[in-house]
Amino acid sequence: MTPAEADALAAEALAVWGGMGVPQLLKLRENAVFAAALPEVGRAVLRIHRRGYQSEDAIRSELWWLDALADRGLAVPRPLVTPDGAAVVHLGDGRIASMLTWVEGAAIGAAGVPLAGDAAAQMRVHASLGHALAELHVATDRLHLPPAFQRPRWDAEGLLGEAPFWGRFWDHPAATPTDRATLAAFRTAAAARLADYAAGGADQGLIHADVLRENVLWQGHRAALIDFDDSGWGFRLYDLGTALSQCLSEPHLPAIAEALAAGYATERPLSGADRAMLPWFTALRCCASVGWTMPRLAPDDPVIRTHLDRALRAARTVLDGRDLLAVPAPAA
Repeated sequence: MTPAEADALAAEALAVWGGMGVPQLLKLRENAVFAAALPEVGRAVLRIHRRGYQSEDAIRSELWWLDALADRGLAVPRPLVTPDGAAVVHLGDGRIASMLTWVEGAAIGAAGVPLAGDAAAQMRVHASLGHALAELHVATDRLHLPPAFQRPRWDAEGLLGEAPFWGRFWDHPAATPTDRATLAAFRTAAAARLADYAAGGADQGLIHADVLRENVLWQGHRAALIDFDDSGWGFRLYDLGTALSQCLSEPHLPAIAEALAAGYATERPLSGADRAMLPWFTALRCCASVGWTMPRLAPDDPVIRTHLDRALRAARTVLDGRDLLAVPAPAA
Protein backbone atom coordinates (compact mmCIF):
# COMPACT_ATOMS: atom_id res chain seq x y z
CA MET A 1 0.00 0.00 0.00
CA THR A 2 1.45 3.37 -1.02
CA PRO A 3 0.94 6.51 1.10
CA ALA A 4 -1.45 7.86 -1.54
CA GLU A 5 -3.51 4.66 -1.48
CA ALA A 6 -3.54 4.75 2.31
CA ASP A 7 -4.74 8.37 2.30
CA ALA A 8 -7.64 7.50 -0.01
CA LEU A 9 -8.68 4.53 2.13
CA ALA A 10 -8.43 6.63 5.30
CA ALA A 11 -10.72 9.28 3.82
CA GLU A 12 -13.21 6.56 2.87
CA ALA A 13 -13.10 5.06 6.37
CA LEU A 14 -13.33 8.40 8.17
CA ALA A 15 -16.50 9.26 6.27
CA VAL A 16 -18.16 6.11 7.63
CA TRP A 17 -17.33 7.15 11.20
CA GLY A 18 -18.55 10.67 10.49
CA GLY A 19 -15.12 12.14 11.11
CA MET A 20 -13.85 15.65 10.57
CA GLY A 21 -10.96 17.04 8.56
CA VAL A 22 -8.23 15.08 6.79
CA PRO A 23 -6.60 12.06 8.47
CA GLN A 24 -2.84 12.44 9.06
CA LEU A 25 -0.66 9.41 8.33
CA LEU A 26 1.39 8.41 11.38
CA LYS A 27 2.79 5.03 10.40
CA LEU A 28 2.74 2.76 7.38
CA ARG A 29 3.98 -0.65 8.40
CA GLU A 30 1.79 -3.64 9.33
CA ASN A 31 -1.17 -1.27 9.17
CA ALA A 32 -1.61 2.25 7.90
CA VAL A 33 -2.19 4.26 11.09
CA PHE A 34 -3.69 7.75 11.01
CA ALA A 35 -4.52 10.50 13.45
CA ALA A 36 -8.17 11.41 12.92
CA ALA A 37 -10.85 13.53 14.57
CA LEU A 38 -14.41 12.56 15.50
CA PRO A 39 -17.27 14.72 16.76
CA GLU A 40 -17.66 14.56 20.57
CA VAL A 41 -14.62 12.29 20.82
CA GLY A 42 -11.88 14.51 19.44
CA ARG A 43 -8.57 12.99 18.47
CA ALA A 44 -8.65 9.30 17.53
CA VAL A 45 -6.54 6.65 15.82
CA LEU A 46 -7.70 5.18 12.52
CA ARG A 47 -6.19 1.90 11.35
CA ILE A 48 -6.34 0.49 7.84
CA HIS A 49 -5.42 -3.13 8.45
CA ARG A 50 -2.88 -4.92 6.31
CA ARG A 51 -4.55 -7.40 3.98
CA GLY A 52 -3.92 -11.03 4.94
CA TYR A 53 -2.20 -10.39 8.27
CA GLN A 54 -4.96 -10.56 10.89
CA SER A 55 -8.34 -12.08 10.07
CA GLU A 56 -11.55 -10.18 10.74
CA ASP A 57 -12.29 -12.49 13.67
CA ALA A 58 -8.83 -11.79 15.09
CA ILE A 59 -9.32 -8.01 14.71
CA ARG A 60 -12.72 -8.19 16.38
CA SER A 61 -11.16 -10.22 19.20
CA GLU A 62 -8.44 -7.61 19.72
CA LEU A 63 -11.09 -4.88 19.89
CA TRP A 64 -13.17 -6.88 22.38
CA TRP A 65 -10.10 -7.34 24.59
CA LEU A 66 -9.17 -3.65 24.48
CA ASP A 67 -12.72 -2.65 25.38
CA ALA A 68 -12.72 -5.04 28.33
CA LEU A 69 -9.33 -3.78 29.55
CA ALA A 70 -10.42 -0.14 29.26
CA ASP A 71 -13.54 -0.98 31.27
CA ARG A 72 -11.21 -2.14 34.05
CA GLY A 73 -9.31 1.14 34.10
CA LEU A 74 -6.20 0.19 32.13
CA ALA A 75 -4.57 2.93 30.08
CA VAL A 76 -5.14 1.29 26.68
CA PRO A 77 -6.91 2.44 23.50
CA ARG A 78 -10.66 1.83 23.48
CA PRO A 79 -12.45 0.86 20.26
CA LEU A 80 -14.79 3.45 18.72
CA VAL A 81 -17.81 2.25 16.78
CA THR A 82 -19.48 3.88 13.78
CA PRO A 83 -22.82 5.71 14.14
CA ASP A 84 -24.40 2.38 13.16
CA GLY A 85 -22.58 0.57 15.96
CA ALA A 86 -20.00 -1.27 13.83
CA ALA A 87 -16.57 -1.95 15.33
CA VAL A 88 -14.97 -2.67 11.94
CA VAL A 89 -15.63 -1.28 8.48
CA HIS A 90 -15.08 -3.06 5.16
CA LEU A 91 -13.57 -0.69 2.63
CA GLY A 92 -14.06 -0.70 -1.10
CA ASP A 93 -10.81 -2.55 -1.83
CA GLY A 94 -11.65 -5.30 0.70
CA ARG A 95 -9.48 -4.04 3.54
CA ILE A 96 -10.75 -3.62 7.09
CA ALA A 97 -10.63 -0.40 9.08
CA SER A 98 -11.00 0.16 12.82
CA MET A 99 -10.96 3.23 15.06
CA LEU A 100 -9.50 3.65 18.57
CA THR A 101 -9.37 6.38 21.17
CA TRP A 102 -6.22 8.45 21.31
CA VAL A 103 -3.92 7.66 24.26
CA GLU A 104 -1.95 10.66 25.48
CA GLY A 105 1.78 10.46 26.11
CA ALA A 106 5.12 10.42 24.33
CA ALA A 107 6.86 7.24 23.19
CA ILE A 108 9.62 6.26 25.64
CA GLY A 109 12.07 5.96 22.77
CA ALA A 110 12.72 4.77 19.24
CA ALA A 111 14.46 1.75 17.75
CA GLY A 112 18.20 2.20 17.42
CA VAL A 113 18.23 5.47 19.40
CA PRO A 114 19.79 5.49 22.89
CA LEU A 115 17.31 6.02 25.68
CA ALA A 116 17.02 9.53 27.10
CA GLY A 117 17.70 10.33 30.73
CA ASP A 118 20.08 8.99 33.34
CA ALA A 119 20.00 5.52 34.89
CA ALA A 120 17.46 6.54 37.53
CA ALA A 121 15.04 7.93 34.93
CA GLN A 122 15.37 4.85 32.72
CA MET A 123 14.78 2.57 35.71
CA ARG A 124 11.70 4.56 36.71
CA VAL A 125 10.18 4.24 33.23
CA HIS A 126 10.89 0.53 32.98
CA ALA A 127 9.63 -0.20 36.47
CA SER A 128 6.38 1.46 35.46
CA LEU A 129 6.34 -0.51 32.21
CA GLY A 130 6.81 -3.75 34.14
CA HIS A 131 3.93 -2.78 36.41
CA ALA A 132 1.73 -1.96 33.39
CA LEU A 133 2.48 -5.35 31.82
CA ALA A 134 1.65 -7.15 35.06
CA GLU A 135 -1.62 -5.21 35.34
CA LEU A 136 -2.43 -6.20 31.77
CA HIS A 137 -1.82 -9.89 32.47
CA VAL A 138 -3.70 -9.86 35.79
CA ALA A 139 -6.72 -8.06 34.33
CA THR A 140 -6.77 -10.39 31.33
CA ASP A 141 -6.82 -13.50 33.49
CA ARG A 142 -10.00 -12.20 35.16
CA LEU A 143 -11.88 -11.95 31.87
CA HIS A 144 -14.21 -14.52 30.39
CA LEU A 145 -13.29 -14.53 26.72
CA PRO A 146 -16.05 -15.00 24.14
CA PRO A 147 -16.16 -18.42 22.39
CA ALA A 148 -15.12 -16.95 19.02
CA PHE A 149 -12.03 -15.19 20.43
CA GLN A 150 -9.10 -15.65 18.03
CA ARG A 151 -5.56 -14.30 18.19
CA PRO A 152 -2.13 -15.46 16.91
CA ARG A 153 0.05 -17.78 18.96
CA TRP A 154 3.39 -16.78 20.45
CA ASP A 155 3.89 -20.08 22.26
CA ALA A 156 6.69 -22.56 21.50
CA GLU A 157 5.05 -23.55 18.22
CA GLY A 158 4.39 -19.95 17.21
CA LEU A 159 7.99 -18.95 17.89
CA LEU A 160 9.99 -22.06 17.04
CA GLY A 161 7.76 -24.52 15.18
CA GLU A 162 7.97 -25.46 11.53
CA ALA A 163 5.92 -22.41 10.53
CA PRO A 164 6.43 -19.64 13.13
CA PHE A 165 4.02 -16.73 13.02
CA TRP A 166 6.79 -14.37 11.85
CA GLY A 167 8.73 -16.86 9.76
CA ARG A 168 11.64 -19.31 9.93
CA PHE A 169 14.35 -16.97 11.19
CA TRP A 170 16.98 -19.72 11.02
CA ASP A 171 16.45 -19.94 7.24
CA HIS A 172 16.82 -16.24 6.47
CA PRO A 173 18.28 -15.88 2.94
CA ALA A 174 20.65 -13.13 4.08
CA ALA A 175 22.22 -15.38 6.74
CA THR A 176 25.50 -17.12 6.00
CA PRO A 177 25.80 -20.89 6.51
CA THR A 178 27.53 -20.19 9.83
CA ASP A 179 24.74 -17.79 10.83
CA ARG A 180 22.12 -20.40 10.00
CA ALA A 181 23.91 -23.04 12.03
CA THR A 182 23.99 -20.73 15.07
CA LEU A 183 20.32 -19.82 14.73
CA ALA A 184 19.35 -23.47 14.22
CA ALA A 185 21.29 -24.46 17.35
CA PHE A 186 19.52 -21.72 19.27
CA ARG A 187 16.15 -22.91 17.96
CA THR A 188 16.84 -26.45 19.22
CA ALA A 189 18.08 -25.30 22.62
CA ALA A 190 15.29 -22.77 23.08
CA ALA A 191 12.64 -25.36 22.22
CA ALA A 192 14.02 -27.62 24.94
CA ARG A 193 14.13 -24.76 27.46
CA LEU A 194 10.56 -23.73 26.67
CA ALA A 195 9.34 -27.31 27.01
CA ASP A 196 10.92 -27.61 30.46
CA TYR A 197 9.65 -24.18 31.46
CA ALA A 198 6.10 -24.96 30.35
CA ALA A 199 6.18 -28.31 32.14
CA GLY A 200 7.10 -26.46 35.32
CA GLY A 201 3.93 -24.36 35.17
CA ALA A 202 5.13 -21.33 33.22
CA ASP A 203 2.70 -18.42 33.13
CA GLN A 204 0.98 -18.32 29.74
CA GLY A 205 -2.01 -16.43 28.40
CA LEU A 206 -2.85 -13.40 26.30
CA ILE A 207 0.10 -11.04 25.84
CA HIS A 208 0.75 -7.74 24.09
CA ALA A 209 3.60 -9.37 22.10
CA ASP A 210 5.03 -6.13 20.66
CA VAL A 211 6.27 -4.10 23.62
CA LEU A 212 8.59 -1.90 21.59
CA ARG A 213 9.51 1.62 22.67
CA GLU A 214 7.20 3.27 20.15
CA ASN A 215 4.31 1.27 21.62
CA VAL A 216 4.95 2.44 25.19
CA LEU A 217 3.79 5.97 26.01
CA TRP A 218 5.07 7.86 29.05
CA GLN A 219 2.33 9.91 30.66
CA GLY A 220 4.55 11.77 33.10
CA HIS A 221 3.98 9.32 35.93
CA ARG A 222 3.16 5.99 34.33
CA ALA A 223 3.65 3.92 31.21
CA ALA A 224 0.72 3.15 28.90
CA LEU A 225 0.56 0.51 26.17
CA ILE A 226 -0.72 1.00 22.63
CA ASP A 227 -0.70 -1.01 19.37
CA PHE A 228 -2.13 -4.42 20.27
CA ASP A 229 -2.15 -5.51 16.62
CA ASP A 230 0.27 -8.41 17.28
CA SER A 231 -1.28 -9.48 20.59
CA GLY A 232 -1.97 -13.16 21.07
CA TRP A 233 -1.40 -16.27 23.16
CA GLY A 234 2.04 -16.86 24.60
CA PHE A 235 4.42 -16.90 27.52
CA ARG A 236 3.94 -13.81 29.71
CA LEU A 237 7.71 -13.30 29.93
CA TYR A 238 7.82 -12.76 26.17
CA ASP A 239 6.37 -9.30 26.80
CA LEU A 240 9.29 -8.45 29.09
CA GLY A 241 11.82 -9.99 26.72
CA THR A 242 10.45 -7.92 23.84
CA ALA A 243 10.91 -4.71 25.82
CA LEU A 244 14.49 -5.69 26.69
CA SER A 245 15.40 -6.69 23.13
CA GLN A 246 15.79 -3.00 22.23
CA CYS A 247 17.91 -2.30 25.32
CA LEU A 248 20.80 -4.69 24.74
CA SER A 249 23.21 -1.86 23.86
CA GLU A 250 22.06 0.46 26.62
CA PRO A 251 24.87 1.26 29.11
CA HIS A 252 22.44 0.73 31.99
CA LEU A 253 21.04 -2.57 30.66
CA PRO A 254 21.38 -4.55 33.93
CA ALA A 255 19.59 -1.83 35.91
CA ILE A 256 16.87 -1.51 33.25
CA ALA A 257 16.28 -5.27 33.26
CA GLU A 258 16.09 -5.39 37.04
CA ALA A 259 13.70 -2.42 37.16
CA LEU A 260 11.41 -4.00 34.55
CA ALA A 261 11.33 -7.30 36.45
CA ALA A 262 10.83 -5.58 39.80
CA GLY A 263 7.98 -3.48 38.45
CA TYR A 264 6.34 -6.60 37.07
CA ALA A 265 6.78 -8.45 40.35
CA THR A 266 4.81 -5.82 42.24
CA GLU A 267 1.66 -7.36 40.74
CA ARG A 268 2.85 -10.72 39.44
CA PRO A 269 5.63 -12.45 41.42
CA LEU A 270 8.54 -13.90 39.47
CA SER A 271 10.21 -17.14 40.50
CA GLY A 272 13.87 -18.00 40.11
CA ALA A 273 12.92 -20.06 37.05
CA ASP A 274 11.15 -17.04 35.56
CA ARG A 275 14.15 -14.80 36.04
CA ALA A 276 16.47 -17.42 34.57
CA MET A 277 14.30 -17.53 31.44
CA LEU A 278 14.18 -13.77 30.87
CA PRO A 279 17.43 -13.68 28.81
CA TRP A 280 16.06 -16.53 26.67
CA PHE A 281 12.84 -14.67 25.95
CA THR A 282 14.87 -11.59 25.05
CA ALA A 283 16.89 -13.68 22.60
CA LEU A 284 13.68 -15.26 21.28
CA ARG A 285 12.32 -11.84 20.39
CA CYS A 286 15.59 -10.90 18.69
CA CYS A 287 15.34 -14.04 16.56
CA ALA A 288 11.63 -13.62 15.84
CA SER A 289 12.38 -10.12 14.53
CA VAL A 290 14.74 -11.67 11.97
CA GLY A 291 11.83 -13.72 10.68
CA TRP A 292 9.68 -10.58 10.59
CA THR A 293 12.03 -8.95 8.07
CA MET A 294 11.75 -11.67 5.42
CA PRO A 295 8.40 -10.81 3.77
CA ARG A 296 8.56 -7.12 4.65
CA LEU A 297 11.95 -5.65 3.79
CA ALA A 298 13.88 -5.45 0.53
CA PRO A 299 16.86 -7.83 0.38
CA ASP A 300 19.34 -4.93 0.52
CA ASP A 301 17.68 -3.17 3.48
CA PRO A 302 20.41 -2.60 6.13
CA VAL A 303 17.90 -3.33 8.91
CA ILE A 304 18.11 -7.02 7.95
CA ARG A 305 21.80 -7.25 8.81
CA THR A 306 21.27 -5.23 11.99
CA HIS A 307 18.55 -7.63 13.12
CA LEU A 308 20.65 -10.65 12.17
CA ASP A 309 23.70 -9.41 14.06
CA ARG A 310 21.65 -8.69 17.17
CA ALA A 311 19.98 -12.11 17.04
CA LEU A 312 23.28 -13.90 16.48
CA ARG A 313 24.93 -12.19 19.43
CA ALA A 314 21.93 -12.95 21.64
CA ALA A 315 21.83 -16.58 20.50
CA ARG A 316 25.54 -17.14 21.08
CA THR A 317 25.39 -15.52 24.50
CA VAL A 318 22.60 -17.71 25.87
CA LEU A 319 23.97 -20.84 24.17
CA ASP A 320 27.28 -20.20 25.93
CA GLY A 321 25.47 -20.04 29.27
CA ARG A 322 26.12 -16.35 29.77
CA ASP A 323 23.55 -13.82 31.00
CA LEU A 324 22.45 -11.74 28.01
CA LEU A 325 21.19 -9.00 30.33
CA ALA A 326 24.32 -8.68 32.47
CA VAL A 327 26.65 -6.89 30.04
CA PRO A 328 25.56 -4.33 27.41
CA ALA A 329 26.41 -5.08 23.81
CA PRO A 330 28.75 -2.68 22.01
CA ALA A 331 26.82 0.20 20.47
CA ALA A 332 26.22 -0.20 16.72
